Amino acid sequence: MNHGDVLVIGGTSDARAICQQLDAAGVRYTLSVATPTGERLAGAIRGQIRCGRMEWQQMAEWLRAQRTRWVIDASHPYAEVVSENIVRACASVGVLLSRYQRPEQLSDLRHPLLHVVGDLNEACALARRLGERILLTTGSKDLAAWRAGLAEKTLLARVLPVPEVVQHCSELGFGVGEIFALCGPFSAEFNAAFYRQCRADVVVTKASGAEGGYQEKVQPCLDAGIPCIVITRPAPLVKGDELLESQADFATRLTRWLSAT
Repeated sequence: MNHGDVLVIGGTSDARAICQQLDAAGVRYTLSVATPTGERLAGAIRGQIRCGRMEWQQMAEWLRAQRTRWVIDASHPYAEVVSENIVRACASVGVLLSRYQRPEQLSDLRHPLLHVVGDLNEACALARRLGERILLTTGSKDLAAWRAGLAEKTLLARVLPVPEVVQHCSELGFGVGEIFALCGPFSAEFNAAFYRQCRADVVVTKASGAEGGYQEKVQPCLDAGIPCIVITRPAPLVKGDELLESQADFATRLTRWLSAT
C-alpha cells in the first residue's frame, strides 16, 4: 500500500478525524487541501499532504498516476465546484468515491426570526430588509459577493485568524471594527456575548451541522431577538451507501474497504 492508494479531500474538521481513523487502521493515504491554511489545520497526521487546488483533469491525472483505489470527499459542504470536480475525475478514472457530509440540524429549530434560504442572492435580498449591521459567519470565500449584494449595509465578517484571510477582508474594504478574526467552533455563551459586542442587527450563517456549531450559533441569536438567515447546503452529489454522515459511518465503511483489499 502506498500513500496514493487513498485520497482524502480536506477542508473540514471532519477530514482530520477521518485521517486519524486511517492512521489508527495503519492505512497510508494522501490528504489534499486547497491552501496552506488547510495544511496547518490538518495538524499532526501520518499521511502525506498535497497542497493546491486541482481542476478535474488534473485530479484525474493524479489518480491515474498514483493508482488510487478510494477517494473520500470530506471537502466543505458548500464547496460545490470542488465536489463536482471530484465526481467527474473519479468517474473518468473509475475510482471508488465516498462523500462524507455531516447532517444538517435545520429540522431541530423553528422560530419566527429564523429564515432559511437557498443561496447567497436570496440571503442578500432578505438581509436588506432586516437591518443595517449584518454579521457574516459564512467564511471568507464569498465576501466579495456579499459586499456587492449588500453594498449599502455595514458588513461585519467573522473569519479565520490567518494573515491571508484578514488581508482579503481589508482589500474588500472591511475596516478594523468590521473584521473579527477568530477560530471556532464557539459555545452558545460566547456567541451570545459576541453578538452583543458587535451590535449585529442580522446574523447570516450556514447549516454547518453539529461539528460546525450550528445550534450554538443560531439559538443565542434567536434568544436575543436578532433575525438569523441560514443558507442551506447543496444536495450531496453522492448517494446511497457511499454517502457517510458520521465518523461511525466512516469507520464501518473503512472496515468494509479493508476487508475487500
